[in-house]
Amino acid sequence: MTTPSLPRLIVSGLSGGAGKTINSLGLARAWAEAGRTVAPFKKGPDYIDAVWLGLAARGICANIDPFFMSEDTMRSLFWDRAAGADVAILEGNRGLFDGMDTEGSCSTASVARALETPVLLSLDCTKMTRTAAAVVAGVSGFEPGVRLGGVILNRTAGPRHRAILRSAIEHYTDVPVLGALPKISPDPIPERHMGLVSNREYAGQEDILGNLARIMRENTDMDRIWAMAQSAPAPSQAIAPLWPDAPAAQDVTIGYVRDAALWFYYEENLEALRRAGAHLVELSLLSDAPWPEIDGLYLGGGFPETLAADLSANTAMLQYVRGLAESGLPIYAECGGFMYLTQGVTYEGTDYPMAGVLDVHTEFRPHPQGLGYIEARVERENPYHPVGAVVPGHEFHYSACVTNAPSAHPTVLAMERGKGTIDGRDGIVKNNVFAGYAHIHAFGAPWWAPNFVAAARRFKDGSRP
Repeated sequence: MTTPSLPRLIVSGLSGGAGKTINSLGLARAWAEAGRTVAPFKKGPDYIDAVWLGLAARGICANIDPFFMSEDTMRSLFWDRAAGADVAILEGNRGLFDGMDTEGSCSTASVARALETPVLLSLDCTKMTRTAAAVVAGVSGFEPGVRLGGVILNRTAGPRHRAILRSAIEHYTDVPVLGALPKISPDPIPERHMGLVSNREYAGQEDILGNLARIMRENTDMDRIWAMAQSAPAPSQAIAPLWPDAPAAQDVTIGYVRDAALWFYYEENLEALRRAGAHLVELSLLSDAPWPEIDGLYLGGGFPETLAADLSANTAMLQYVRGLAESGLPIYAECGGFMYLTQGVTYEGTDYPMAGVLDVHTEFRPHPQGLGYIEARVERENPYHPVGAVVPGHEFHYSACVTNAPSAHPTVLAMERGKGTIDGRDGIVKNNVFAGYAHIHAFGAPWWAPNFVAAARRFKDGSRP
């Protein structure tokens, strides 16, 4: 079956901080305000930018990441999520050609090639004029198969600066200048230690996104950007179904916490659990509302440190979760969820007691303690990952795991890349609890969801560890 074409573009830059987030959010919201259905995507493992893109597009953003998935799976995910949309916009990460090696594997450029999608370059023009033309020319001709469809000039100083930049780029290259944004002060997007502030902790996101849409409308040629997106071809090869197998009957219930403290989840992870046979229910650690009966619990990442006082004050919930863990309930906890299961979190000099399931403590520190992709070999039996498998994932945390007795905590993952939790290892296991700093993606660990559901089924049937 032939897949029809779809207007689409990738917003990238020369490095992080080039202005691509402003351009991506502004374009997505401007098109949404114009009545178009926008399919948003984020390249890389970032949860926070992805949520903001989803808000801007008034939809759900998917992460496209060649570290976790093959090119075929990337294409399947893209076209599955873009079905029915009027346009798709994908925000890149880092610089356009920045990858994991000299060849640029896992770069935004590699995604642009795989998805046959033109690139809109966000160029930071601070203290630069004619050199911008050399940069654009270099980017345009650097890598075969990557089509630079246009450039937006960011952080321009004034009309004269913009005129020189535009004239030089259009004289020396055939790349059209599709917009020029002034320097914007203060920064219109709130940030903190892990990037953008969570929308769950910030009430002004609609004003921010509306302002960004206005900035793009007033300073870019929206018609020519739309024409660039329309120039994307139909896919040159057949697109396989993202989920080729029929879903299993949902015979167990798995809860997942989604509140202001914990909300980092890939939608594909949740869908993988559903298709493996789980009925999912959304829960909160901050609310006093009673939970329904569950057969498993998924604790994602988030910002438990900034809400540590509220989490710690909800002592009934702390005791309840500890009781669930002691009963043998399968619990899978990633990063922030792991922090919640420890004895406590130290944040800005104050210790906040947590659920006490694991006999370790976490301390928030001023610099990242783990940052980037990870690969971990499974060395010990556990309910979720088979022994011998290599689990790809990522970690991004400012807290550190603290313990006086590292050997007292059974861990199942040996880090081949990344920091982990304790002495180069991750995945602390206790009863049916698996907890650590690593985040995984269901397409990178396809066994995870079926194994999690199987563990929930054993628990429901009365089997205990």
